[in-house]
Amino acid sequence: MTSTALEPRLLTGAPTMPVTHRRRTGRVTLARVILSEWIKIRSLRSTVVSLFATFGVVVALGLLFAAVAAGHVGGESIGLGAGGTSDPVSASLGGVQLAQLVIGVIGVLLVAGEYSTGMIRTTLAAVPKRLPVLWGKTIVFGGVTLALMLVGTLAAFFGGQQIMGTHGVSLFDPGVLRAVIGAAVYLTGVGLLGLTLAALLRGTAAAIAALFGAMLVVPGLFPLLPSSWNDTVGPYLPSHAGESFMAVTPSAGMLGPWAGLAVFAGYVVAALAAAAVMLKRRDA
Repeated sequence: MTSTALEPRLLTGAPTMPVTHRRRTGRVTLARVILSEWIKIRSLRSTVVSLFATFGVVVALGLLFAAVAAGHVGGESIGLGAGGTSDPVSASLGGVQLAQLVIGVIGVLLVAGEYSTGMIRTTLAAVPKRLPVLWGKTIVFGGVTLALMLVGTLAAFFGGQQIMGTHGVSLFDPGVLRAVIGAAVYLTGVGLLGLTLAALLRGTAAAIAALFGAMLVVPGLFPLLPSSWNDTVGPYLPSHAGESFMAVTPSAGMLGPWAGLAVFAGYVVAALAAAAVMLKRRDA
């Protein structure tokens, strides 16, 4: 019955429904660049392993420091609270100090590795406008790092407070939630600093040296300078600004939590802007 009903329309040339085909333009968009960078980062086994190793450092060292602070390991407690040398939050986030080195190196290798292998020429040939490449790497690496480190700092905090028992604090006590989230933000920022330094210097050794110099060497030298210099400039160094928003109560002479976050974010944005300018001006 159906075929006999349709036949007259076909024979008389009656209009039929147009057949539409989706046209693939192949246009380079930021979404496609982000997708390609996501494929790169998840398909490179060493990067994935290194990211989870950083997660392990944050959690394992946090639990270890919490156990030492509570006197469960080593037989001698470093003390907690007003009479001790540590507070429950900083003890459980103690792994951040070592993890910043690992995540910074991962950020460097993510970009410097492409320059050393020549992969960057293929990448920039596929994305002639260049800047979407930098934005794509920043968004993907920053997003993955922030999500992973946020889980890591929360796990270290809850595990550490469980170990400390009655000395532990709640996540919702004043300043605690900011400190835990701030530690994840700080690690993400250090990773992005490594990424942008590699984009600026285009060499693994030079970028790692610059990153370690800015985060470790220079802050370590400042106490040797006149106290007026240390008091004036010291709080604005990247690592000191980061510590101010990772601490429940910043130490005397440090910036306030939100001022420290603004200064630290300023370093990341400035480095990213410089990397963008140099990526546009220089040949691959």
